[in-house]
Parts: sequence; C-alpha cells; structure tokens
Amino acid sequence: MALVAIVGRPNVGKSTLFNRLVGMRQAIVDETAGVTRDRHYGKCEWCGREFSVVDTGGYTSNSDDVFEDAIRRQVGIAIEEADVVLFMVEAATGITDYDAEIADLLRRSKKPVVLCANKVDTGEKMYDAFDFYALGLGEVWSISAANGSGTGDLLDEILKVLPDDTRADDDHSDLPHIAIVGRPNVGKSSLTNALLGEERNIVTPVAGTTRDSISTYYNKFGHEFMIVDTAGMRKRGKVTEDLEFYSVLRAMRTIEHSDVCILMIDATLGMEAQDMNIFNVIQKNRKGCVIVVNKWDLFEKDANTMRDYTEALKSRLAPFNDIPVIFTSVLEKQRILDVLDAAAHVAENMSRKIPTSQLNDAMLPEIENYPPPAWKGKYIKIKYVTQLPTRTPQFAFFCNLPQWVKDPYKRFLENKLREHFDFEGCPIQVYTRAK
Repeated sequence: MALVAIVGRPNVGKSTLFNRLVGMRQAIVDETAGVTRDRHYGKCEWCGREFSVVDTGGYTSNSDDVFEDAIRRQVGIAIEEADVVLFMVEAATGITDYDAEIADLLRRSKKPVVLCANKVDTGEKMYDAFDFYALGLGEVWSISAANGSGTGDLLDEILKVLPDDTRADDDHSDLPHIAIVGRPNVGKSSLTNALLGEERNIVTPVAGTTRDSISTYYNKFGHEFMIVDTAGMRKRGKVTEDLEFYSVLRAMRTIEHSDVCILMIDATLGMEAQDMNIFNVIQKNRKGCVIVVNKWDLFEKDANTMRDYTEALKSRLAPFNDIPVIFTSVLEKQRILDVLDAAAHVAENMSRKIPTSQLNDAMLPEIENYPPPAWKGKYIKIKYVTQLPTRTPQFAFFCNLPQWVKDPYKRFLENKLREHFDFEGCPIQVYTRAK
C-alpha cells in the first residue's frame, strides 16, 4: 500500500491533518509545540483509493530540545519510506529557516512533494500562502486542517502523484495485538526497538518520552503480530500536564483493544503499587499477560535469586499467578526473544478451544473427588461442563443449584482447569448454569 509522510516544523498542524485524514483522533494534538515524537501510522481512503499516512515529529535544528536529533532521524526515516511527502507550512508565519531547511532536504530526496499551507481559515489568509512558491516545490495548496477546508483538493492532488499500489496489502487487523505497558522509564520503547532491530521509537533517559501508542507490524522468527508501544502510566495524582493525561488515556485504551499485554517492571524497584494498578487494569479487561522484569543486569544475584524473585512476584499477584515471568536486560539484549515466545504462547492460549468430551473427561472426576459444599442440606451436583464460544476462555458448569456454587469453589474449578489444560497467562471465567 502506498505511503504518504506528513513533514514540517513543529506546531504547523501535522497531527491535526493526520487525524482528519485517518478519520479519528489517533494522534495527540495540543497547542504545545513538539507534542509528536515518534512516527505514527494510519490509513486514509479517498475516492475509492486507500493509502497509508505517517505523522512525524516537528523538524528542528540547533534548538534546546533533548529530542531534536531523535526526531530528525525519525523524520528522515519517514521521508525514506514514503512514496509521496506532504510538506506542511503555516501560512501566517511565512517561510522560516526550518521550512527552508526541510525544503532543501526534500529537493535532495527526489521524492514527489505536495506543499500545503495550513491555518488558512479565511479568504484573506489565502494571500499569505503565495509566499511559499519561493521554496521552488511547485503549487501551494491552502488548507485548514482544523475545519477541513481545502483538504479535498489536497487529497485529489495526492492521488495524482501517488504511485500505483506496489506493496502487499498490510491490513493486519486480524493479527494478535500485543501491548507493551508499564510505568515510565522501565524500557518499553527500548524493548520494541530491540525486537524490531531498528530505531522505531525514540528512547531517552527522560521519563515520559513516548506519548502516543505506537503500533508496528512484526513478522520475524516465526512470529507475526502487531506490537504496540505505549506511554508510561503514572499514578493519577502525579499526572499534572494535559499531555500526559492524554498519553495515559491512550495507554489505557490500548490495553482495552489488545489481546496480550507485556507488563514491564524495573528489577531494581520490584512490583510497586502502580505496577499492581496496571496489572489490575489488565485483569479487569480480561487480557492475556506476560510479566517482563527488565534491567536484570543491574540486580545483584546469587544462585537462587531468579527463583526467589519469581516466587515473591507471584505471591504478590495471587490468586492470578499463572503468568509467565521473563527476566531481561533490553540494553544487553538478554532473553528478549523469550519475551516474544511467551507473548505468542499466551496469545495462542487465549484462543484455545477444548473439545467438550475432553473437558468432561478431565473435570468430572475432579468434581466427584471434591464436590461443592452442600447448602442447607441440599447437595449440589455438577453434571456437565462446556467451553463457551467467546474470545477469552470461559466455561459453563451445568448443575442443579447454580446459585449456591460460591466463589471459592469456582476458584477451585479454575485451578483444576489450569492443571489439566495450558491456559498460562490467560484469564479464565467460570460460570454455573441450571441444567
């Protein structure tokens, strides 16, 4: 599928236009300059033609922004990947040094360029757009990304210069979505980059570097899924900026739309209260879970450290402790492929279907050995069990008095299901029904 990259200096409205093209509020938009940092992909459909759009961070040079170099590299990668570059400028400001620098970069790239002047909200402002013919990039298209005026003509022009689809269709909506979640600065973006083998997401020692939830297609080592890197989630009371509030909101939404969550924790800090909060969100949304203990190289170890650490971790997570725990050092690239294998295994377990006969052969003898406690002199008899046709593993046990089967016995049934069948990392729901 053809790819269009939106580039420009900070705060000209690239993310606003990106959201308008993809038809949803996918990228965070704020009046603050430099909100977008990583490359952000989406899909646009116009006049029956579909193409991908990539939003990039604002291109700057010689600024005091610690992310400047990383953002410039990301913009360079986006231009290299793109079939067409949509160069965005701001009509009212005129040509700035950054605009001239980007224009020079685009002329050298030899890529088709569509130049658009944004924030042309009224007829008079259209005259300001004519200044940009001086950049020597051809026709200037006047638009307002905020209210949508001029975007139709702009899209018509993009379709004219867009090459025929040469790439394979990349609709990966049916693939498992694996979200990497955790507190700020535990190494989520570093893990994504290490798995992909490229600098996909910006990594710095500054907590809160990632703001959007960045989704990437992964197809290596026999695994195929979407990896989603999310912003770090801090306690609600510690979130002071609007931007961080939106970032955390996006991360929460990513958990809701994922299949498996990789919860990363810092080995030196252990499982803190905020990690437990994130884990509870994963459990509440009934998502598969893998726990990755990062920065293991910084932890002082002896022969039994890993075993003791795992036991302490699982006792903290009880009763939901049938979860794979992987110890990694992303910087040293230790055991990062084990994380992939564990996530793929949990994704497989989430969709596991057990034949009814097999289920009854395993569970009915267990129930016979340890039947539900009698209630007011009445015996509860479970006759039959089947798996429900749901996305996550859910089981219905048919009995004569379903209302008197209490939670402790349901937990017993869940534990026996886990004993007999491999549901590691998956939430299991047990229901009792009248036969």
